[in-house]
Amino acid sequence: MTIQTDSIITHDPLGFGLGLRTPHFEDILNQSPDVDWFEILSENYMVAGGKPRYYLDAIRERYPLVMHGVSMSIGSTDPLDMDYLKSLKKLVNDVKPKWISDHICWTSIHGVNSHDLLPLPYTEETINHVAQRIQQVQDFLGQRILIENVSSYLSYKDSTMTEWEFLTQVSEAADCLILLDINNIYVSSRNHDFNSLDYVNNIDPRRVQQFHLAGHSDFGDYIIDTHDHDVPPSVWELYRHALNRFGNVSTMIERDDNIPDLTTLINELNQARAISEDVFSSKNVVGVA
Repeated sequence: MTIQTDSIITHDPLGFGLGLRTPHFEDILNQSPDVDWFEILSENYMVAGGKPRYYLDAIRERYPLVMHGVSMSIGSTDPLDMDYLKSLKKLVNDVKPKWISDHICWTSIHGVNSHDLLPLPYTEETINHVAQRIQQVQDFLGQRILIENVSSYLSYKDSTMTEWEFLTQVSEAADCLILLDINNIYVSSRNHDFNSLDYVNNIDPRRVQQFHLAGHSDFGDYIIDTHDHDVPPSVWELYRHALNRFGNVSTMIERDDNIPDLTTLINELNQARAISEDVFSSKNVVGVA
């Protein structure tokens, strides 16, 4: 597949969304909350039928959906898992999401899944390897995918560049889009002692399609991306900077543990809306640079 590169390559922004989680299924259908879109975890819906697919079908009739995966293992040296990609493509055909994302990491080796999102060494060799595999996935799915930066707690002696240089060069070489996780940037900046603003300031705005916002657990000299807390002030501050840098980007609150009621999450989503309105009104920012 040949993908044309235009001056604007991202999709139109969807507004402010939430991760679709099981405890909220009934409330979403009964209350039709003020949420612009929902993101689903692809792996949760790859089996046809059952309650999850019933609720998914009912909710997608009312809201736009995007798909987010955790098992593509795009950075692994194992062959691409074609059974997984066939299941993913079938789900795409069923759900018709606005876009598809996964993480720039590796999760498995020799067929054994670690069930964790493990970072890659930032080298030219890795760029070539990952970009080629992303292109293969995009060819198979017939569309660009988004790759998300992961949080990390270790680094490689072999790395020859920063994480933001690596992400930028992979996205360019693969001609894919970026899901920029603001919380992950903050977590990694603390764990690896770099300036989070340097990260944001050196990502190509043309390729940023979506933001993730989440909370973490702070242990003082290190922090872990637990997704079980409200978005903290430090991440809101970095989000504000990202809006100034990238313009109007689809933004989502991501909560995977200690999940509060839907109203609490919507209040947090409204905080993102308020920051966005403040940035764009004060700076007169109207779109992606």
